[in-house]
Amino acid sequence: MTFFQFSAIAQPPQGQQELPAVNAPDENPITEEKRILGKILFWDEQLSSDNTVSCGSCHLPAAGGSDPRLGVNPGPDHIFGNEDDIIGTIGIALYDENLNPVAHRDFGYSPQVTGRSAPSFLTAMFADELFWDGRAGESLIDPLTGEVAIEEGAALETQALGPILSDVEMAKIGRTWEEVTDKLELVGPLALADNLTPDIENTLNEADSYPELFALAFGDQSITPVRIAMAIATYERTLIPNQSPFDDFVDGNNGALTADQREGLDLFRNSVCNRCHEGSLFTDQDFETIGLRPPEEDTGREAVTNDNRDTGAFRVPSLRNVGLRNALMHNGRITDVQDAINFYNSGTSDTGHEIFRENLSEVRGQDGRPDIRIDEIDFLVDDPEGQQQVVDFLSNGLTDPRVANEQFPFDRPTLSQENDDLHESASTIRRAFTNDSVQNSELVLPEFQVSFQSGEIASSARTFDSGNTLEITAQLEIVNEDVGSDADIYVILRMNKEFYMKTSEGELVPWDARLSTMEPFVSRDSLSNRETIPVASGDLDEGNYSLYLGYATVEGIVFNPSAITFGIE
Repeated sequence: MTFFQFSAIAQPPQGQQELPAVNAPDENPITEEKRILGKILFWDEQLSSDNTVSCGSCHLPAAGGSDPRLGVNPGPDHIFGNEDDIIGTIGIALYDENLNPVAHRDFGYSPQVTGRSAPSFLTAMFADELFWDGRAGESLIDPLTGEVAIEEGAALETQALGPILSDVEMAKIGRTWEEVTDKLELVGPLALADNLTPDIENTLNEADSYPELFALAFGDQSITPVRIAMAIATYERTLIPNQSPFDDFVDGNNGALTADQREGLDLFRNSVCNRCHEGSLFTDQDFETIGLRPPEEDTGREAVTNDNRDTGAFRVPSLRNVGLRNALMHNGRITDVQDAINFYNSGTSDTGHEIFRENLSEVRGQDGRPDIRIDEIDFLVDDPEGQQQVVDFLSNGLTDPRVANEQFPFDRPTLSQENDDLHESASTIRRAFTNDSVQNSELVLPEFQVSFQSGEIASSARTFDSGNTLEITAQLEIVNEDVGSDADIYVILRMNKEFYMKTSEGELVPWDARLSTMEPFVSRDSLSNRETIPVASGDLDEGNYSLYLGYATVEGIVFNPSAITFGIE
């Protein structure tokens, strides 16, 4: 046995059990102006190249700070539906340097899925190294100058910059920081989002552009990657999930936890689990190889340290709010706390899981020396009631209700990708391609190419001068013969949060974003392999635009995988 059971029911523990104080780097003190700027940036989908992904898209409070969407990455063998598949987070479709869609080997024209799950960001402010492999360290290096911007304590700032230039998560291939900052100078903050939180609304009533917001936070209107990182990190440092039933219990309220949860706390604290998931954070912030998959599939920490002792090692996550998550561990293949217990017991019992034993970590004993291998764990195998008490404590006793209900400071706006029936229709079709029941379907997503002709050359952010006539022409490369009998083509524009559809008369009319009311722009007996569509011509109002194109197939209407975005200023 690897646990010790106390006979007494848990009482509020003695000593320091509260979350530690949040420390900000000297170079980046917390201010309200930086917090609110960081919150706006964190939730703004316009921070991505194609306006479809925000930082928060993959880190929702109600999902425990992680991503509730269960995207499938086929793993190193590039084959869907087998044991090396990864439950990752859904990122951006693949685009070339000019924002033209590119067919990905695994995902076609659909959004890519990352090779690791999205870890929770809610206690990230307490870690010295972030990402599953710890590659975001304590020093922030200015990507424009190569100089040290923050000497230490800047893992949050360092981590914040990574996804913005990642061509899997938020960026086109070859995106530069100049392109990011140029875009932020032009777009309206959170222009694509709805249901803005009161603090965001109040701030935008005072300053409705990013240059103005940066001036409030930093003293002048300059937008730089270091300032972006500082603002997002400041926001994240204010999200302290310290009002769970466990925290109330620690404060002296013995009734904050149920009797079963108190018993579960005792069982957990006196078990091998507590060796790594220790203290008030329920993590030692270390890196361990637990044998989820063969380490050659993902070498983990070794890629950062170049130390083969770290092969297959990943960061020990905090268990706070773990009950809100539906994909645990770095590959997302563990579904919940009970499934995690089953995995750890699989080295000594038949639980349906397998532990891969190469380079396995040894759990430290009370004296700090290796004591027991991961595959030797035997946690309450003969006590299913005790297991359920531990599950109850971890799943419910560590959940902050403000996090679960997305209440301040964990409140947030509604993202366009959540509030867009058209996007959901496209997502439904895309999901079908990784569904076993239709994996042999011959339906292939078309290739969409859009050209813009204006009196001014387009900027890298596709922003045009309102004084010039803009001609927009789209070409659909229809790569399958499985089109619908009506051969309808649809053109939808989203302008400043409102939807419009182009009718057969060539007019843009308001649309209620319901597929049942959508009218085709072109209806023919058949479609050619390449169709050219005049999307818009003439002067357009100032604002942010998203273009959707689609055509009817026997399996429904197929839209471009991600909105084609442009702006008029």
